[in-house]
Amino acid sequence: NTAMAAQMTDAHRRFLQVLMSHGIMEGSEARKLHRRCCEIHKVYYAHDKLDDFISTINSHLQPLFMQIRKGMSEGDGRAHYALVNLAETEITKMASDYTENELELFRKTMDLIILSENGFASSTDILNLTDQLKTKKMKKKEAEQVLKVFVEDKWLSERNGEYTLHTRCIIEMEQYILSNYQDVARKCNICHSLAIQSQICESCGIGMHLPCVRKYFRAQTEPRCPQCNDFWSCDIP
Repeated sequence: NTAMAAQMTDAHRRFLQVLMSHGIMEGSEARKLHRRCCEIHKVYYAHDKLDDFISTINSHLQPLFMQIRKGMSEGDGRAHYALVNLAETEITKMASDYTENELELFRKTMDLIILSENGFASSTDILNLTDQLKTKKMKKKEAEQVLKVFVEDKWLSERNGEYTLHTRCIIEMEQYILSNYQDVARKCNICHSLAIQSQICESCGIGMHLPCVRKYFRAQTEPRCPQCNDFWSCDIP
């Protein structure tokens, strides 16, 4: 264990501290931070060694049931890194930050998003849920504020009044979603991670992230499903 401990430098600690304060970080930001931490603490730096650098941190986080995980933004396909708490499954990790009825609103919003065809729920549909809360009723004005907080805290993303799960939420809650929404949650056929916003094959029902669809069909003259080889009828983004 001492050999392992020797690998963890002040550069690793600084990287972890900054990531902890952000919760999630875009790939290019993480690469810049990696370089900066190594330069400040005069530690060997190689631009292509970020994943190794993170593995070292993860080996030390293991006894704490925490892990830095890499995920992808469903919108543009960019890599992101998030610090994930493995000890607390499901939404319990949010319990310390929100009231019971706020959590219930989040769960119901998550239901709408995951059960939707396109991975989005409209603000109107979400605000209509306020009457159905079992814990404690919530006024629509209040619910609007709560949604704002969920967006600020990077659990939800909002675009033109439509809400979806933030990349951070997908990385943190992937296992929870896959086990609690077994019949509807699907993994992307290309990158094999959870796909909330996806295109679905009309013939065999597999799903693919939009960035994965773009990448996969880029070189093909006629788009065919990677699973059943039928014509891919969705518009290539």
